[in-house]
Amino acid sequence: MGRKSLNIIFQVAILYGIYQVGVWLQEGLNLFIPGSMIGMLLLVSLLALKVIPIVLIEEGASFMLRHLPFFFLPVTAGIINYFQLFKGKGFLLILVTLLSTIVVMVTAGLTSQQLAKRGEKQKV
Repeated sequence: MGRKSLNIIFQVAILYGIYQVGVWLQEGLNLFIPGSMIGMLLLVSLLALKVIPIVLIEEGASFMLRHLPFFFLPVTAGIINYFQLFKGKGFLLILVTLLSTIVVMVTAGLTSQQLAKRGEKQKV
C-alpha cells in the first residue's frame, strides 16, 4: 500500500472520529440533533478556529466526495424493503423530489451570490 493510500485512510479515520464524537455527544446529552450534524458542526468549528489545518483532512474528504454515490447504494437498496409503503405514491414522490431539489438549488444559488457580493465588497 502506497503512502498516498495510507494518508487517505488516516484522514478518513480522522473524519470518522469526528463523526463518532458527534454521535457520542448526541447520545450522551440526549439531543434531538442527529449525531452526524453535531459532528459536521464540530468539524466546521475545528477548521474555522484553525485547531486542525485543512490539509489534515483534505485528501480524505476529496476521496469520500469522489465516491459519494457508493454511500447511497445501501440506502437505495434498503428502500426496496419498504416498497409497499411507496406503492401508488410515485407521482407524489417525484413531485416532492423535484420541488425540494428546486428549493435547495435556489437557496444555494442565492446564498452563494450573497456571499460573493459580500466578498467583493470586503476586497474593495
